Amino acid sequence: QAAWCELPARVLLVLTSQRGVQMYESDGSTMVFWHALDIPEHPAAHSVFARGIAAAGGRFICVGTSFGAVLVFDIPPKGTNVTLNEVLEQHRDPITDIAAEQGQAPDGAGDLVTADDSGTLCLWSTGEEFTLLGQIPGSGCTCSSVRLWNGIVAAGYGDGQIRLWEAGSGRICAQVSAHARWIYALDLAPLTGKLLSGAEDSFVHVWKLSKNPDTDDIEIQHCHAECVTDTQVCGARFCDPGGDTFAVTGYDLSEILCYGLA
Repeated sequence: QAAWCELPARVLLVLTSQRGVQMYESDGSTMVFWHALDIPEHPAAHSVFARGIAAAGGRFICVGTSFGAVLVFDIPPKGTNVTLNEVLEQHRDPITDIAAEQGQAPDGAGDLVTADDSGTLCLWSTGEEFTLLGQIPGSGCTCSSVRLWNGIVAAGYGDGQIRLWEAGSGRICAQVSAHARWIYALDLAPLTGKLLSGAEDSFVHVWKLSKNPDTDDIEIQHCHAECVTDTQVCGARFCDPGGDTFAVTGYDLSEILCYGLA
């Protein structure tokens, strides 16, 4: 995986692989930091890798691993003195995705969510030490992608469902059979609450998340659908904070397709 991590003082390009974690200056010109994964002498049946990247807490970058651990790196305002601040070891299965709050979290809701192969979600409060606020048990179906916005956790699963949870209480608020096959990508437009989902069924959907002002219930509304013919969608991202444009790619596609919402 690759992601630009935006911190108040700097932006880093973070890459994860089967060997470890690499951090570069935002233009890719200079490697700032390299962290190798510990590969056991007698490897188990599953492979070793890092997966899931998020900037959190103003000065940290969190990266997940196949061991179920989340590595928390402390990033200096400049220079290469990156340090491993702590390791979060709450998950028992490989980490699939990590997301930080993209809006304004309600009191007590936490500002980081981690997901794993069993579908378990952990909610954290960041700081000098990360605090586990709650855990949403998995049902055995992989949570492949997760996003966090205004105290709403949006999670995409291998069964094609999108589920919305309250980040404060862990209560499920909505469940949508969004796709016919495995969801591989979710993205959120922080200014509008639009949610983008892409899956193996060749479809990309745009949804709108909101809170009912009268009941404070979390609601989801379908806005747009796009079929990328004969393509198993594996990547989908908004290109702007308002969610007016998005980009899509697929497994056997050497192109990135860009769409605009009228």
